[in-house]
Amino acid sequence: MAIKKSELYSSLWASCDELRGGMDASQYKDYVLVLLFVKYVSDKYAGVPYAPITIPEGASFKDMAALKGKPDIGDQINKKIIGPLANANKLSDMPDFNDPGKLGSSQEIVDRLTNLISIFENKALDFSKNRADGDDILGDAYEYLMRHFAAESGKSKGQFYTPAEVSRIMAQIIGIHEAVTTNDTTVYDPTCGSGSLLLKVGDEAKANVTLYGQEKDAATSGLARMNMILHNNPTAEIKQGNTLANPRFTSDDGQLKTFDFVVANPPFSDKRWSTGLDALNDPHERFKHYGTPPAKQGDYAYLLHIIRSLKSTGKGACILPHGVLFRGNAEADIRRNLIRRGYIKGIIGLPANLFYGTGIPACIVVIDKENAHARKGIFMINASAGFMKDGPKNRLRDCDIHKIVDVFNRRDDSDAKYARTVSGEEIEKNDFNLNIPRYIDSQQAEDIQDIEGHLKGGIPSRDVDALAAYWQVCPQLRQALFSPRPQGEGPEVRVGYVDLATPKQAIKTTIYEHPEFVAYITDMNGHFAVWRQRVTQTLTSLKPDCHPKTVIHDLAEDLLAHYAGKPLINRYAVFQHLMDYWAATMQDDCYLIAADGWKAETTRIVETNKKGKEVDKGWTCDLIPKPLIVARYFASQQAGIREQEAALESIAAQMAEMEEEQGGEDGLFAELDKVNKANVTARLKEIKGDPEAKDEAAALNGWLKLCTQEANLKKALKDAEAELDALAYAQYPKLREADIKTLVVEDKWLAAIAADIHGEMDRISQTLTQRVKELAERYETPLPALTGKVAELSARVAAHLKKMGFEV
Repeated sequence: MAIKKSELYSSLWASCDELRGGMDASQYKDYVLVLLFVKYVSDKYAGVPYAPITIPEGASFKDMAALKGKPDIGDQINKKIIGPLANANKLSDMPDFNDPGKLGSSQEIVDRLTNLISIFENKALDFSKNRADGDDILGDAYEYLMRHFAAESGKSKGQFYTPAEVSRIMAQIIGIHEAVTTNDTTVYDPTCGSGSLLLKVGDEAKANVTLYGQEKDAATSGLARMNMILHNNPTAEIKQGNTLANPRFTSDDGQLKTFDFVVANPPFSDKRWSTGLDALNDPHERFKHYGTPPAKQGDYAYLLHIIRSLKSTGKGACILPHGVLFRGNAEADIRRNLIRRGYIKGIIGLPANLFYGTGIPACIVVIDKENAHARKGIFMINASAGFMKDGPKNRLRDCDIHKIVDVFNRRDDSDAKYARTVSGEEIEKNDFNLNIPRYIDSQQAEDIQDIEGHLKGGIPSRDVDALAAYWQVCPQLRQALFSPRPQGEGPEVRVGYVDLATPKQAIKTTIYEHPEFVAYITDMNGHFAVWRQRVTQTLTSLKPDCHPKTVIHDLAEDLLAHYAGKPLINRYAVFQHLMDYWAATMQDDCYLIAADGWKAETTRIVETNKKGKEVDKGWTCDLIPKPLIVARYFASQQAGIREQEAALESIAAQMAEMEEEQGGEDGLFAELDKVNKANVTARLKEIKGDPEAKDEAAALNGWLKLCTQEANLKKALKDAEAELDALAYAQYPKLREADIKTLVVEDKWLAAIAADIHGEMDRISQTLTQRVKELAERYETPLPALTGKVAELSARVAAHLKKMGFEV
C-alpha cells in the first residue's frame, strides 16, 4: 500500500526528534533535509543514465545505510556520500555530519546518525514508488518540513522560508498563468531563501520556465538548490552571494540581467543593506532615477533592484513591511517617483503575524512595467482581516487566498471595504502616501444605539433595513417578524420604528417555518444536489494514475463557480469547507487511489507493550473506515447494539440514582465504605436474618440485581460488538470496485461535504435569528417603563424598611 501524505510528513518530522536538544531548529533542519535529499535522488536517479542528477558510485543512500553503527560514521558520510554527491552536482555548503558540537561525541553521534538513517530506511519511504505523476509529494513534504523548521527557528532565523500561502498569492497575481511561456521565459528571485516562492511561481506557468535565484546565506542557498531538484527543477540556477552588493546574474558587459518575472521576500527593513556597496555610485544604476534609500532602511533598495532587473514588459511582486507605503524623507521621494512612472500596479495588505521571525503586518507591492506610462491608478486590497490562527502564528486559509487572487485579477471593486482602484489624482492629493486605510475603510459599521428607541420603545427601521439581503430572498418574512409601531393609543403609525410581530421565544420558529425561508432552503439543498450528482460521476471515474492536485483544483473551482451569485451564502465559505475536508481526509484517499487504485485493504494494528511483546489492537482500513461498512451492510446489527447501549445507560442511571438517594448518613447504604458488588454482598451476609435490616436488605438486593443485569448486558454488548467487528472485517474481501466507489465517494466524501455545507445554511438562519432577538431585547423595555419599575421597586423597599422601623 502506498504511503499517505500525512504519514510521510509525520515520519519525516519524527526524524527531527533524533536531533532535537542538540542544536537549534535552524541548524538541525539542514541535516534532516540533506538526508531527505540523498534518499530521494538515490531512489529516483541512482543507476539511471543521463539523469539530471549524478549519483557517484558509492555515494547513494544505500551506501550511507551501510555505515550505520560504524564508529567513524560521521566522517565516512562526509567523505564517501556528501562530498562526492555535492561535487558531482555543484552543491555547496553542506552540513558537517561529523560535528561533535552539534551531533554529540563518540557513541552519541554514532547512535544519533544511525537512528536518523534508519528512519529513512522505512520501506514505505520508497520515493521512486510513492510519487503520483504530476504531484510533487516529496516537494510538498520538503515544504512541510521547511514550514515547521521556520516555526521552531525563532526570531530572525525563520526568514529562509516564505509561507506557502503568500507565495501562492504572488505566483497567481503577477500574470504568469496567463502569459505565453516557454523555456526561454525567465523567473528570478534575488533573495530566494530556500526557493519555495520561486518554485510556486514556476508552477503557475503553462509551460516549463527557467528559474534563477540568489541567496546570501550559504547554507540556505544549498537548501534552495536541493529544493529545486526535489521539485523536478534540476536545471534551475541558484547562486550564493549578497544580491545588492554582488548581484550574480549579469550580462557579458557587466549590466544586470533582466527577467520576465521577478518575485522576492527580502529581509524587512535591512539595516545593513549597503554593506559592500557604494550606494551613491551604484555601478548598476538601480537608484539613479528614483533616489537612494536611507542608510538604515533597505526595503526600497530591494524593490529598486527588482525594478532594474525586470524587462521593459516585466512583472513582479515583492513582500515589504507597511512602512514603505507611508514613511517620509528619502523613501517618500522614491515612492513618488515610482508612482509617477506608473510602475506600481497594485498593493495588497496582508494580516499581521504571517511571517516567521516577525509579527508585523506586511504588504505585497505588485510591479508591472508593461504599459506603465498609461497607468492612471493603483488597485488596492485590504485583506488584513482574512486569516485563521495556527498556534502562535496566523495563516491564510484557502478561501482567503482565492478571494485575494480573484479580486485582484478581476480588479473587482464591488466591495469598497475590501478593494478599490485609487486614482493617481487622489494619491497625489494625499502627498503620495499609499497607506491602505487612507483609501479603504475596512472597519465594520458601528452598531448604533438608537436613543429615541430606548426612550419611546420600538425597533429602529434602519436596523431592520440593514438585513436587506434576507428580505430580498424572503420579502414576506419581514412582515411576519415585524409590524408597524403605533404612535400612541390611536391607530397612527410611528414612522421609522417597528415592533416585533411574534413572541420573542418564537423568532426562530417563525423564521425556520416561514414558507419563503423553507422554499429558499429547499432550493439551496436542490442546488447542492445538482453539484453532488455531477461530481459523483467525476469522482467515481478517477483512475489509478490520476493527479490528486488536479482533482481538487477542478473540484474546488467547480464548487466555487456553482455557488456564484447565490444569495445569503458565502461561496468562499462553501469553498473552504471542501478544502478543509481535502486537507483532513480526502487528499490522503486520493493519493491512495492514485497509487493503488480502488482497493479497500485492511491492516492489522500491532503495538509493542512495555514488556516488548507485540499486541494485536485490531484492524483498520484507511480508504473505507469500519463505520461506513457497518452503516451500509450491517445497520440492523448496529441498531441492536445501540439498543443494548441505551439499556446499559438506563441501568447505570438507576444504580447511580439509588446510590445518590441512599448514600447519605441516614441512607440505607450508610454502612458501606464504597458501593460495589463485593461490599454489597458482604453487607447482605452481615444482616441476613436481621428483621430490623429488612429495608436495607431490600435496597441492597435491588442494587445487586441491577448490578447483575449490568454485567450481563456488558458481556452481551461485548459479544455483539465482536460479532459485528468480524462481520465487517469479512465484508472487505467481498467488495467489488463499484461497491468501493460508492462507499468512498457517496458515503464518505460527499456525505461529509454535504454535512459541512448544510451547516453553512444553518449558520445563515442562526445569524438572522440572533440579530432579530438582539434588536427585540435591546428596545424591549423603554426608559419610562424602566424608570417606573425602579420607582415601584424603590417604594416597595421603602415600605419594608418602614415596617422594620427605618425611615428612608
